[in-house]
Amino acid sequence: MARNVKRSRRWILIGGCAAVAGGFAIREYRLIPPDYAGRQLGVQDAHRQAVAGDVLLLDIRTPKEWQSTGIGEGAKSLDMRRDDFIPALTQLVKGDKGAAIALICARGVRSARLSNRLTEAGFTNIIDVPEGMLGSAAGPGWVRAGLPVRDYDRSAV
Repeated sequence: MARNVKRSRRWILIGGCAAVAGGFAIREYRLIPPDYAGRQLGVQDAHRQAVAGDVLLLDIRTPKEWQSTGIGEGAKSLDMRRDDFIPALTQLVKGDKGAAIALICARGVRSARLSNRLTEAGFTNIIDVPEGMLGSAAGPGWVRAGLPVRDYDRSAV
């Protein structure tokens, strides 16, 4: 009987460790951005070009994220989860699917995925900002780079 209890505990421990390891593997896989063959910008260049009006810098994160960190100076906020995201973006660029649009999210994963989707939807000048607001393997990100942010104004969306 005692031998069976030891085996059961061992299998529970092994199963628990496997579940934890699997969870970490899935988490890491989800944080790896897909390849995006288009242009990329660092946060410094994205800020400079957005303020100069050379690019539409689009913060595609959620309102909760905007409230947490603010929105980068020169950026427009448009939650990528909106059902009408593409029509709203088309309206922002006044129908010009060739307009320079730079996408930024928290860590570059969602922006890379959305860059691919928008390119497939016919937008021809999509630029990814892979550092994101919080940093990634591509660099420190907007916040740690000390770039200016403005507070999220719920009434302005």
